[in-house]
Amino acid sequence: PTLCPALFQMSGSQPQMGRGVPCLRCRGLCTGFEPHSWRKICKSCKCSQEEHSLSSELEDDRKIGRLLSDSKYSTLTARLKGGDGVRIYKRNRMIVTNPNISGKDPTFDTITYEWAPPGLAQKLAMQYMELMPKELQPVAGTDGAFHRRRRLARQLPLHDQDPAQCRGLAEGEQKLMEEFVKKYKAEALGVGEVALPGQGGGGKEEEKAQDKSVEAGGAPEAPNGALESAAAAGHHRCEACKQPVPGDCPVVYADRAGYSRQWHPACFVCCRCAEPLVDLIYFWKSGAAWCGRHYCESLRPRCAGCDEIIFSEDYQQVEGLAWHKKHFACLECETLLIGKPFALANASLLCTTCSQSRV
Repeated sequence: PTLCPALFQMSGSQPQMGRGVPCLRCRGLCTGFEPHSWRKICKSCKCSQEEHSLSSELEDDRKIGRLLSDSKYSTLTARLKGGDGVRIYKRNRMIVTNPNISGKDPTFDTITYEWAPPGLAQKLAMQYMELMPKELQPVAGTDGAFHRRRRLARQLPLHDQDPAQCRGLAEGEQKLMEEFVKKYKAEALGVGEVALPGQGGGGKEEEKAQDKSVEAGGAPEAPNGALESAAAAGHHRCEACKQPVPGDCPVVYADRAGYSRQWHPACFVCCRCAEPLVDLIYFWKSGAAWCGRHYCESLRPRCAGCDEIIFSEDYQQVEGLAWHKKHFACLECETLLIGKPFALANASLLCTTCSQSRV
């Protein structure tokens, strides 16, 4: 019997990742997901877990809930009823109903966005969506929704925040990882907010404080507020593309960057991989926004074998890639390759025998 994806992991324990889930890349050539004991791939086709789209929406929401809890963004999470204090992401879905007047009796077309920026009037949220490329709009049942969940798996791997999901941690390294996670939650993790230019940072109550941010933006002081905001209007530019931002178009603010900077919705991307930041979750470092995956890698090496961050000082390095010593093994036969000849193909290690048999 096929398992319902939502049932794969209801508890916080080690997931029995959905065996048998078809591979989206291999399209029928793979017999279905076969978990590997420590690599984050399918044993059957060697594709990543992301290609098998294993997690359910509930698991995704639990993962983001875990990430945002114990941070200043915990207001975006809620306690799960009967969930032992576990927090879940209050993902903002948006349902838009449009009258369809082509027939005799008007009917309604309903479109569900699986995520939309929270705290906005629907009109502004819709404007935000329309500023994103069509293929990135997370409309339920479309490629956009699928790509959102895939980016979520890629940009925010659970094994970057939960030591219980890691197979590469040695004795005593769990504490190092817990400190690492605590530090990034306090110093780098952020969630972008959407507002009109000049209105980032709390809207109504803070409009009086806007004068300060206008001065910071270098606009001349004016005797009255109305003139001042008009002077400031010409000073709004997108932090990424440096193009002016129209005053009636929503922009993204990142509080860790300060409210004098704003981005076009489509320009709020990871500085390393240029992927749009999923649900506006970013990590701020060196004056730029990063996705979780690349932020963590900018601080410590990532194992090319198990995809986890390496907390040991003793690891194997080849051609700019890193491995836990116990994971420096042939992808096909799993022979340990430290001190042995090997071939490196697309970041995958092969022993000489397996690399010859592939030719």
